[in-house]
Amino acid sequence: MIANEDLVVHTTNDYYCSGRRATVNGNFCERKPLKMVSAGSCYLPKDNPSKPRGEDAHFLWLKKNTMGVADGVGGWAKKGIDAGEYARELMRNSLTAVLNEPQGAVDPKRVLNSAFLNTKERGSSTACILTLRDDNHLHCANVGDSGFMVFRDKKLVYKSEAQQRGFNFPFQLGNSEGSDKPSCAKEIKVAVKAGDIVVVGTDGLFDNMYESEIEELLQKGKASSTEDLAILIAEYALYNSFDRFALSPFAKASRKAGFQHKGGKIDDITVLVGIIS
Repeated sequence: MIANEDLVVHTTNDYYCSGRRATVNGNFCERKPLKMVSAGSCYLPKDNPSKPRGEDAHFLWLKKNTMGVADGVGGWAKKGIDAGEYARELMRNSLTAVLNEPQGAVDPKRVLNSAFLNTKERGSSTACILTLRDDNHLHCANVGDSGFMVFRDKKLVYKSEAQQRGFNFPFQLGNSEGSDKPSCAKEIKVAVKAGDIVVVGTDGLFDNMYESEIEELLQKGKASSTEDLAILIAEYALYNSFDRFALSPFAKASRKAGFQHKGGKIDDITVLVGIIS
């Protein structure tokens, strides 16, 4: 007879773990590794003729169950620097680093560190590297206000927290003095189940959409693929970003910090979606 035993749910500054395990006569059963069977993405750069590629970057590698996003910090434009170039090189180098990682045991922080050391462009960016490992947990290394969410049965079960020094001032990787290093990355571990949906995004998503709005989109079931779902979520966030009067997540955070921003936040928007099975 197989009995289910609840694992202890615990959170620290670095980890979130939850899940269940099966026992047979006191011995743990070996579970088959879950996989990310489908993944899709959508990138909507904001309208800026001087930077048509925007400042976000991302990669997806389904075979390694790994994805990542980066968001170049727009403040560099005042110095004539396109931080999107830094973000794009960082993600290219991240993908190269994943090539050298063992199947089923990709280490996101090691990937991020390797990418960081090989990125030479000027500027800085946030970064979020996420992988599904053979232990049936999502492992993530996150720097700044990009992040991810996990939905189960069309309901949010986990959302990562942003790393910020102040309102709209995220931690950021870069080569200049004062920039952060991969050692500051927040490491996260989340147990997942078959059927879970993972949504990864830059702050263009999180500043313009509440998780309840994504739940509503999932419940309507209009998307026929992960790419369609990524597009649907990104377009919803884009619509919200142009609303000048809505109490968006960004507007709500600004009020909490003592500012008076109204409506959405016009920004580059990147959304990655993966389904676990």
